[in-house]
Amino acid sequence: MGSKGLELARTKMQESGVDPIAIDTFAHYYRLLEHGETGMIPESTIDPLDMESLADVEVSDEDAAEAIRTTAVIKLNGGLGTSMGMDRAKSLLCVRRGLSFLDIIARQVLHLRSEYAAPLPLIFMNSFRTSADTMAAVARYEDLPVAGLPLEFLQNKVPKLLAKDLMPASYPKNPDLEWCPPGHGDIYTALRGSGLLEQLREAGYRRVFVSNSDNLGAVPDARVAGWFAGTGAPFAIEAVRRTPSDRKGGHFARRKEDGRIVLRESAQTLDADKQALADLDRHRFTSTNNLWFDLDAMAEALDARGGILGLPLIRNVKHLDPADPSTPEVIQVETAMGAAIEVFEGSRTIEVGRDRFVPVKTTNDLLVLRSDVYDLGQDFVLDQACDEVPFIDLDGSFYKLVGDFDKRFPEGAPSLRKASSLVVDGDVTFGKGVSVVGDVKIQAPSAQRIAPSTELVADA
Repeated sequence: MGSKGLELARTKMQESGVDPIAIDTFAHYYRLLEHGETGMIPESTIDPLDMESLADVEVSDEDAAEAIRTTAVIKLNGGLGTSMGMDRAKSLLCVRRGLSFLDIIARQVLHLRSEYAAPLPLIFMNSFRTSADTMAAVARYEDLPVAGLPLEFLQNKVPKLLAKDLMPASYPKNPDLEWCPPGHGDIYTALRGSGLLEQLREAGYRRVFVSNSDNLGAVPDARVAGWFAGTGAPFAIEAVRRTPSDRKGGHFARRKEDGRIVLRESAQTLDADKQALADLDRHRFTSTNNLWFDLDAMAEALDARGGILGLPLIRNVKHLDPADPSTPEVIQVETAMGAAIEVFEGSRTIEVGRDRFVPVKTTNDLLVLRSDVYDLGQDFVLDQACDEVPFIDLDGSFYKLVGDFDKRFPEGAPSLRKASSLVVDGDVTFGKGVSVVGDVKIQAPSAQRIAPSTELVADA
């Protein structure tokens, strides 16, 4: 029945115009599923990983400038922000001074081009759901396109598979829900299938910097580019020290069997190993999802592997309609782009400051970004204005969705520069000019409004 499921899935993808390389890649992972592959990485097979720090690396101004001039930038931009109640590209969300993620990204790149006299092409990997909105939004930046290169390429889509028999799921009520993105590990398949990999090489670019569009800390920094070029490594990922908020997230390790660096995601961790996953002293580094790779090395690896890089499988079990638990369980076949670190011999990691890792996954993160915790300079780079980023925990019943969140901060975010933490339990609306000092917890049994210019102090 599994083989029948694969043939039906192949046909479905062909009829939808999915790239042949993507279909072959999906078939590779389907066969792994058929044979019971789970993608799990047991704790017994890995050792903790240590690494050098960017703060201790010397890169000359000349080497940095030379490296950035032969670097291209790709932003992963396929997300809709559905977990925050959005139905369009998450990167269109307003974050600072009336500017969206896309506005700030574009201006960061344009500033760097001017500073280094570098072409520094910016290319978005969009999904079929984010392409139109994104291209409309960046059209205002007439200088953004680089001659001979596109502004976008599309990630692929794959069928959701019924967990009970691996048959492609059918949902006539909403056919879009029959499909899912194959994780950001699809970037390598999509780069090759779209022809962009070869276009970049032919245009003289040596390396690519890839990051998430919701991480405004991920500036294509010339110093990091110079470090990567100087190592001669085929592949590298920027890492940060894990904090309590990262306990459930992925981490780097070294595989005992062959000494390769691996990136273990939480979905690849056995239940018996969850305690080790959460041990911040044992596994000290997590991925920023800011990665660098050499274009020639990537092309050679894909050629040698028939276009299938062979990233570890992530078997993601969800409901066919994520908003309806009565719909059948499905398996979403996914891969993580950072997992490519184990494909390349000589891959590197480097510890960077937390200022290069400012992801917005929830409205808690959004509140920090909209507050005065960060200054936005003329170079459109975020500058952290306080020693530590405060911990934020807003009641999900009232703040999880962007629309509800905005209603409760109608005059903007409170000042958080002097805050250590802000925990809100209940329905609270903040007036203009509210400031938070120290560790503040608000409990509101009924709807409350905090008056303008109120200073909220710990234990007050």
